[in-house]
Amino acid sequence: MSLMSTRIESLPEECLSHIISLTCPKDACRSSLVSCTFRDAADSDLVWNKFLPLDYSDIISNSVSPFFFSSKKDLYAKLSSTPLLIDEMQTFLLDKHTNKRCYMLSARELSITWSTNSPYWHWKHLFHSRFPEAVELVMVSWLEIRGKINTGMLSPNTTYGAYIVVQVVKRAFGLDDTPLEVSIEVGDYKTRGKIYMNLNGFKRQGYEPFCVGGKRFPCPRGDGWLDIELGEFYNDESDKEVKMEFKEIKGNQLKGGLLVEGIELRPKH
Repeated sequence: MSLMSTRIESLPEECLSHIISLTCPKDACRSSLVSCTFRDAADSDLVWNKFLPLDYSDIISNSVSPFFFSSKKDLYAKLSSTPLLIDEMQTFLLDKHTNKRCYMLSARELSITWSTNSPYWHWKHLFHSRFPEAVELVMVSWLEIRGKINTGMLSPNTTYGAYIVVQVVKRAFGLDDTPLEVSIEVGDYKTRGKIYMNLNGFKRQGYEPFCVGGKRFPCPRGDGWLDIELGEFYNDESDKEVKMEFKEIKGNQLKGGLLVEGIELRPKH
């Protein structure tokens, strides 16, 4: 062990913990491998309390299931590994790479045109969804899905991406006849784009996302669902509403076979 390490280890544990808390979760875990002294300091609540959201008590108090943790480090590990279901309408997760907040709004939290009309949309329970329900598009000519969230729920000074999370079922039709329109609006800022579905690609095993001529396509998430990026925005410290939209209302063709889980907002890496 070097002389420098010996001198650092001679510091009071609280002082050493404070120093480690100025780093990041990844470095704190590395510090715990240096020695027993470092491990005790790095695993302390003083360190991991710095990595948790200030309102973590409010967040976990709204959890649908009982939430238990043995230490602040254990709490951080749980909040950054498994989405926490809140009031059955949202999930919360800490991004491991950035230590920023991620939220997902369930399909029930979204405004979906005609979603209460069973001939057009069908609500169903899924074992592979993080929410109690998802909704499947049966058949419509007017597809319009909107979501909103307050910027105060997100991490400040962070660039976020918003993604509608979907699956394309085998019977899907009409979704690739006309490009789907996506947009995000935050105050005076607005971004628009188009998404191309490529149903033949989805129905083919081993489908990989691709981009041709600047066209944007959905991207597999690795959990059986697809991400469709609605756009990105920078969240400063002001209090604003983020408005997100996914629609196809210009074509007259019927379309169906799209399963919607919700809209996720997560930091851009």
